[in-house]
Amino acid sequence: MSTNKFLIVALIIASFFLGSLTNKVATLERNGTSSSNVRGAALVPTDAPQQPPTQQAKAKAVTDSDHIRGNKNAKITLVEYSDFECPFCQRFHPVTQELLKIYGDKIRLVYRHFPLSFHANAQKEAEASECIAELGGNDKFWSFVDAIFERTTANGTGFALDKLGPLASELGVNQVQFQSCLDSGKYEQLVKDQLAEGTAAGVNGTPSIFIINSKGESKLIVGAQPIDAFKTAIDSALK
Repeated sequence: MSTNKFLIVALIIASFFLGSLTNKVATLERNGTSSSNVRGAALVPTDAPQQPPTQQAKAKAVTDSDHIRGNKNAKITLVEYSDFECPFCQRFHPVTQELLKIYGDKIRLVYRHFPLSFHANAQKEAEASECIAELGGNDKFWSFVDAIFERTTANGTGFALDKLGPLASELGVNQVQFQSCLDSGKYEQLVKDQLAEGTAAGVNGTPSIFIINSKGESKLIVGAQPIDAFKTAIDSALK
């Protein structure tokens, strides 16, 4: 092949690839994604599936057996289905505390278990929280919730199961009695029942939070959304 013919072929090939690249960049820009951040674009997390921030939904009614934080007679109820090893639940936990500060006696938080199968320690940690509640009461339960979310590195085995006994002791619960309760599997079915109830209510990822008004009407917010998303839903429910 002569030099001139070689140059012509090379130019044709180069033009083809340049046109392809230009079309790809244009497509990315139309979709709101620049070529510079394609590699870092967020993937859909299995913990908090990508769904509309709010949905119409209905959770199982709150009973005396639920773990309630805040005013038990509050007009607005937040029912949270959560997983102690879920990084998005860990991220969301301070939001619940901030909401309780902002709204005071107007809201109450209810915690329910939804341990995901790929978080190896989540089921036993959920059972552990129930043993803590049995032996130490509601306040100790919430102290356990705070401690786990503060200390776990999340994503499966972030808080070692052999550290649960010492944590119970630290929280003021008899460690021997706690370990006996945990090892017995006493609350295994309760945790599984809550997971099944959540699934029936439309939960398929964590955290999932039902915001329920005084009429029993509710909306479901999925994922660790910004606090303003919850404030908007709560303010609407208070009207």
